[in-house]
Amino acid sequence: MHINITDSEKGKNTGSSGQLVHYLDKENRLDLKKAPEPWFNGEGLQIESYEVKSRLDQNIAKLCRDEAKFFLINVSPSQKEIAHLKTLYKEDDVKKVLKAYAVKVMDEYARNFNRPGIESHKDLLWYGKVENYRYYSHKDAAVKKGLKKVGERKEGEQLHVQLIVSRKDISNKIKLSPMNNSDGKNQKHSKRMGEFNRSAFKHSGERLFDQLFGFERGLKETFAYANAQKNGSLEERLAMQEKMEKGVHSKEIMPIPNMQETTTFMDLLLAKADYDPANNQLKKKRKKGKGQQQDLQQGL
Repeated sequence: MHINITDSEKGKNTGSSGQLVHYLDKENRLDLKKAPEPWFNGEGLQIESYEVKSRLDQNIAKLCRDEAKFFLINVSPSQKEIAHLKTLYKEDDVKKVLKAYAVKVMDEYARNFNRPGIESHKDLLWYGKVENYRYYSHKDAAVKKGLKKVGERKEGEQLHVQLIVSRKDISNKIKLSPMNNSDGKNQKHSKRMGEFNRSAFKHSGERLFDQLFGFERGLKETFAYANAQKNGSLEERLAMQEKMEKGVHSKEIMPIPNMQETTTFMDLLLAKADYDPANNQLKKKRKKGKGQQQDLQQGL
């Protein structure tokens, strides 16, 4: 599971969100044969683009001209993770459960600030968009070698979720920045901006996926392993190699998070997927067969 936080995929994040919202609507414009993919958040699944832009652009009280107004979170399952979801759910339901998973990722995002009053996705102003494809850019090796052209679709399963979250909380009063690196070391700064540990956030999103969907992740597939190889000291890399040789399970590297109940109809999506948002009820159980797991939420 690749989870990344950036300023903005297109355009600066110190101004209007309009350019980014327009960019993330690109598949709706490129494939007119398919029904448009709406925006969503923890409260609804059929949100229009104009509402996303309007709400984000209005939620900027007391932010200076050169301050970030929003951030972009990319949640990209691996092809192996998507294949796993397809053993659990009908293909038409995979997007639905990814949306539900994204809501819980935003719960973890909120709690990672370790700030009173910011405890779940409900305390944030955010919107998500599911994308079906990825496209080659000038940064890709295949483009540099002349094997692919900029703008061509990438092969394989590329389903992922893009999330725009406001710099200010839902009340438009509290500043929240995931780019803050204090991690509680600077108490004055943490009190004003909140703490945020990006590595811990990526860990929690990964482990959350494993718990929700019963995914068995090899140690080499974990964020902890990749991070150690890229940013770790020699000692950390050797320690990770030793754990691999001993067959240490990924769950021992990062404990599964203690999930809190913060969602409503999204929990129904996770549990049985085939959900009718218009009538606020489940239409039918998902298909039975190989890989079917028990309901993920109790009492449904």
